[in-house]
Parts: sequence; C-alpha cells; structure tokens
Amino acid sequence: MATLAEIRAKLQAQENKGSKSSTSGGDNAIFPFWNIPEQSTAVLRFLPDGNESNSFFWVERLMIRLPFSGIKGDSDSRNTFVQVPCMEMWNETCPVLTEVRTWFKDPALEDMGRKYWKKRSYIFQGFVLDSPLAEDTVPENPVRRFIIGPQIFQLLKAALMDPELEELPTDYTSGLDFRLTKTTKGGYADYSTSTWARRERALDKAETEAVSQYGLFDLSSFLPNKPDETAVNVIKEMFEVSVDGGQYDPEAFGQYFRPAGMYKPQTDSTSSKAEATTTAPAPKEEKQEETVVSETPQSSGGGSKAEDILATIRARQSQ
Repeated sequence: MATLAEIRAKLQAQENKGSKSSTSGGDNAIFPFWNIPEQSTAVLRFLPDGNESNSFFWVERLMIRLPFSGIKGDSDSRNTFVQVPCMEMWNETCPVLTEVRTWFKDPALEDMGRKYWKKRSYIFQGFVLDSPLAEDTVPENPVRRFIIGPQIFQLLKAALMDPELEELPTDYTSGLDFRLTKTTKGGYADYSTSTWARRERALDKAETEAVSQYGLFDLSSFLPNKPDETAVNVIKEMFEVSVDGGQYDPEAFGQYFRPAGMYKPQTDSTSSKAEATTTAPAPKEEKQEETVVSETPQSSGGGSKAEDILATIRARQSQ
C-alpha cells in the first residue's frame, strides 16, 4: 500500500495529465448504498486493496452501455442493453469512442453521443458500520464492496489532497470512517453532503479479525477481462447494430457480451473469447450526465428526432 504522499502525488499527476488531454447485480457482497432512504446516512470504513501493487485503495472501471430494440429470435423481448468495457480502461483505442467523439462536433448528434459515452465508476471495499438499509441477505464476510460513482469519488479524492490529512483513511489504527449521506437534487440522488469523520478511529477487534479471517479482495479481479482483437471487433459491430436501432443477436454476440441474466450459449469452440461483463452496475440513481458533461466536448445545444439523428450518423459512417 502506498503512503499518503505517494497517493497525493499520483492523483496530482493524473489530474495534470487529464487537464492536458481533455481536447450483475446479484452479488450481495456489494453494498447497495443507492437504495438507502433519502435524508439518511450510512457509515462506511474503506480498506486497502488486497493487490499490494495498486497505489490506491480503489480501481477505476470504464463501461459503455449499448441499447438494443430487443433480442433477435425472441418475440416477447423488449428494449434491452449490454454493457461492454471501454478499451480506454487499458489505455488503448476504443472503437466506440473513436466514432462518438466526432459526434460532438455536430449539435444534432450531441444527445446521441452522451448516450454512448463511457460511464466511469470506482470499486472500493470495506465495512458497513451503520446502515439505514434493511437488506434481505447479508454476506457472512463483512468485508463488502462499493461501486462508487464520480460524485462521491470526487469527495473522497478532495479529502486525500487535503494537506491537513496526515494518515490514510484506510489505516488500521489511525484511519477515518466515511459518512455517506443521501439527499435529492433536481430529481436525482445527491451525495454531496457526505463527509469523512472528524476523528480517527482504530479498527475494533471484530473488524481486525474479519480482515485476518477473510482477507482483502484483489479489486482488479472485479474488472472485466480485457477484450482480445476479435472481441474488440465484436464491440464495434454491436455498436453499429445498436446505433442502427437493431436487435441484439445472441448467435453473433452471445459468446462475447450478453445482457444481464442471459447465459453464455454452448459451443464446441475452445478458442479464448472475452467473457460477458457481469460486474455490478454503477449506482442507478446518480445523474449519469454529470460524468458525460465533464469529459466530452462542450454542448452547443440543439436536438433532433431519433430518426434524423440516425440518418445523420449513417451518412457520416458511409463517408
């Protein structure tokens, strides 16, 4: 685990780099904090990553949501979507964003661009010390995982950069608890009043024993597998079908990426293929547009009907 100074230095380096280049859900180990009642607070304690090579106590995940008008061959299917990993998660070119970035030069395509833009989230782990949420089932292992959106992450990051913070919040003896408070703003969940505790607190005996007994998760193991060249081509093909308003094709795509709840089709092939992503979705109640606005070219307003937008996109692709 890196020191606080090393984390600050790395965060600052990422911030500088960003400013220069800015041109499953059934896993009950994940604490669904987004379901806590409004005007309530859950108290969490973050823990280090089990992967000691990770300088941070979180990992970043970049996903793209591809909507489809249904599932091919299923007459009862409704609109569905498939999450695919964004290749920028591995600092490689993403075939979806390569196309989508150009859309922001055209006001008529901006809304469509936001729909296909990457969604950023962060995976943490730790204890749930106090919660207003009545969960149906609680895992035996009290070390839970948290899927954190950009709004909460910025609060965590700002605190780490505070020069008055002397120890890592994950320190076993001098760490800090985090009070995650949910309110509403503009019809969306808002967590901006969440804060770190003012006093340091050492892990108690039960918490220390839990870490010793169950260990810490390697957070990177909850990221999707890196797609190989074939899978990247499948992502590009799925994206084109999605933009055209087509249906998801299980025969063509099922070996690679699938809607949540769909099983992988049986095959005699023994070739290595990228598995469908089954990691937990980002909190649904956070306003996803906040992420898009901060990372995509500035909006210049305007809008069009879906048919007109699709026609414009097809024209651009044909050129």
